[in-house]
Amino acid sequence: MRIMILAAVLLLALAGCKDESGRGISGNNGQEAAPSSQGQKPQEQEPSQEPDKTQTLPGSTGEVEDGDLPSNGKTEAAVTELMSSMTVQEKIGQLVLVGIEGTAMDDTSLKLIKDYHVGGFIFFKDNITSTQQSVKLFNELKHANAANPVPLWLSIDEEGGRVTRFPEEYVKLPSSGKVGGYKNQELTKRVGGLIAEKVSGLGLNMVFAPVLDINSNPNNPVIGDRSFGTNADAVSEQGIASMKGIQENGVVPVVKHFPGHGDTSVDSHLGLPVVEHDLKRLHELELVPFQQAINEGADVVMVAHLLMKSIDPDTPSSYSKPVINDLLRDEMGFKGVVITDDMTMGAVSGNTDVGEASVKSILAGSNIVLIGHEYDMEIGVIQALTDAVEEGVISEEMLNDRVKTTLLLKQKYQVKDEPVKTPDVERLNQKTKQVLDEMK
Repeated sequence: MRIMILAAVLLLALAGCKDESGRGISGNNGQEAAPSSQGQKPQEQEPSQEPDKTQTLPGSTGEVEDGDLPSNGKTEAAVTELMSSMTVQEKIGQLVLVGIEGTAMDDTSLKLIKDYHVGGFIFFKDNITSTQQSVKLFNELKHANAANPVPLWLSIDEEGGRVTRFPEEYVKLPSSGKVGGYKNQELTKRVGGLIAEKVSGLGLNMVFAPVLDINSNPNNPVIGDRSFGTNADAVSEQGIASMKGIQENGVVPVVKHFPGHGDTSVDSHLGLPVVEHDLKRLHELELVPFQQAINEGADVVMVAHLLMKSIDPDTPSSYSKPVINDLLRDEMGFKGVVITDDMTMGAVSGNTDVGEASVKSILAGSNIVLIGHEYDMEIGVIQALTDAVEEGVISEEMLNDRVKTTLLLKQKYQVKDEPVKTPDVERLNQKTKQVLDEMK
């Protein structure tokens, strides 16, 4: 029955589009990451076992454009029709993005796909030892997901500088601070494009970059040279250039860490940073790059674990309705996907139940909660979300709304569970060296 419904959805999507062309605080976990480079666009691998089960969402327009999520009526209808064929558990799975342990797919990661239908995965340094190993891992996860109706997010922190997850084979890109120091938007856009090439070359489709935090506090333990600069204009210009370079190379950029982690003195991996600034100051500095990025077509915003005293003195921003719904969505006009920073970080897990906080985050306006570590915690969050749906705390209407936004974004970027071949690392390294030579 499922196959018949999905076939009908695909026919509807094709008809509607035939005339169109169209680890939290990510990275600062004490690992001085491996050299980076830039990827290439995915190459198709020779079909493995069941090529006809490769997934792609219906209604794909054939190109990635800046701006809001697709609004074509027939495209939206196709996604709505797909959702009508999904079970409640499959929809709940789209609310989470999880990490795995080790460098190969194990029984638990398989269970997360087969039983819990997770929306995607995040990969850290300890998941990646070589290019060949990582491609094999990512292809195995895609193949395992073939029976599910929606392809996976496969995501990574890749900023350049000290925040990179790539293996030693890759030449390392410079930090955002160094890139931004050249005040050359075209150069920054090229570096963003190289990040996307490297990411997509391994078969990944989402990158937690660029950083839009302003490096306004020299004592900040987590931002520093991860920021493009020390003022709002520089960070806005360079961050948006990087974002567009990533977008135009077919990878989903996630701008972070809303509403601004630049002027903090606590590492949110360990505790909860408190931001004392009033709204006037926030609108004059911290929020400026995010507002500009939204105006320029940001697809995904990551919300950090910060206590914004002037907005919500009681609840961390990652599950605060005044921050996510009232400020980000209503006041700043963001219509895309909201994802939390890693809910296993000390700022959350050290102070509250992660499952309860995850439910609150969805209620507050998030589409996806990120749980980067500990299988028991990941499954606990999924169970908490399931209980919330079954008890009506998360209504059917809200569940559908959160999932639809995510599916429209997967459709926009033509996310597929296609395997890729091992990328040409030497070619990618040569492109990186060319950029590095220009920066001497």
